[in-house]
Amino acid sequence: MKEFHIGTQIYFGESALDRLSEIGFDRVIILADPFVVTSGLVKHVTDKLDGAGVSYALFTDIVPDPPVDKVIAGVAEVLKGKYPCMIAVGGGSAIDTAKAVRKFAGQIEPGYAPRLIAIPTTSGTGSEVTSFAVISNPAEDKKYPLCSDDMMPEEAILDEVLVKSVPAAITADTGMDVMTHAIEAYVSTNNNEFSGALAEKAVEICGQFLIRSWADNNDAHARRKMHIAACLAGIAFNSASLGLVHGMAHQLGAHLHIPHGRACALLLPSLIEYNSGITTSSRSQAEYPPCVRKYCNVARILGVSNFNEITTVRALISYVHFLSQEMHMPAHISEATNVSHEEYLALVETMAEGALSDSCTATNPRVPTKAEVVEIYKAIW
Repeated sequence: MKEFHIGTQIYFGESALDRLSEIGFDRVIILADPFVVTSGLVKHVTDKLDGAGVSYALFTDIVPDPPVDKVIAGVAEVLKGKYPCMIAVGGGSAIDTAKAVRKFAGQIEPGYAPRLIAIPTTSGTGSEVTSFAVISNPAEDKKYPLCSDDMMPEEAILDEVLVKSVPAAITADTGMDVMTHAIEAYVSTNNNEFSGALAEKAVEICGQFLIRSWADNNDAHARRKMHIAACLAGIAFNSASLGLVHGMAHQLGAHLHIPHGRACALLLPSLIEYNSGITTSSRSQAEYPPCVRKYCNVARILGVSNFNEITTVRALISYVHFLSQEMHMPAHISEATNVSHEEYLALVETMAEGALSDSCTATNPRVPTKAEVVEIYKAIW
């Protein structure tokens, strides 16, 4: 028996932040990354709370790839005030921090479960609608994916006013994260009809609006659409999980500090080729792995369907390359990091082991070996 549920109430569209005027609490704590505060973005949230007479405290000790010590600091702050509601404002790091904080605060004080409202300021992670969070241990260069139903936010507010000022480079990174979430959830061994429908729509929106959103941050319609696509892809992978792209990307983030969406963009073409078994020298086969049909459908949605399975999968790989090139993203690891080739090769074995043990890899459509993962890492240098 399978199950599909959406545990988060979603408010979206123009003036979605008006929801904050009716949340029903007299005090809250806002967890936001420092940029959200210094840039003034947080005022979009606090003005609504002020208007509704809701008092608030701010916790801003949040950094990318939230480390364990920052989560512990957040737990202490939340428990000190016993706030009935937490509002996470920011990208995936802020929302993941808030989810982990609430989880561990409830373990320290059983029964304490403040309501969590997630307000993303980037269109990428989908963290506002998932039960996943990723925290890191910098001392060991490791990332730890956490998964628990009690980390799911009760509410998500998607308002494009918060993503209008996102720079082009970050729009590219987060947009490729959305595309990767959708494609990996679609071909996951745990996929289902419900997750598949959401993944297909996310792919369609990315195909129509990602480059538009990247090219012009004043294109409110494109930004709104990508904000929704990120959420749809998040719901899809929350149900179906992901694959080896994310298993490997987590290692590139932990060891080389490459932004997550950028790491996904570097890996996605190679993993489509690996999972499908279709290379530039492939010939037509009587039977293909099940994921090939899915990749061909993604290609059809994106308008690059071709003569047969071989040419269609190759066209999809070329399309992913095209997206990255069009948005001036690095094509190789060597363009995305300052480490030398020798330093990189010294890390490859460790990263391959980490990728194989990553929970996302478990639902990859092809079961990888360490030697295969090592070769993929070497090939994308």
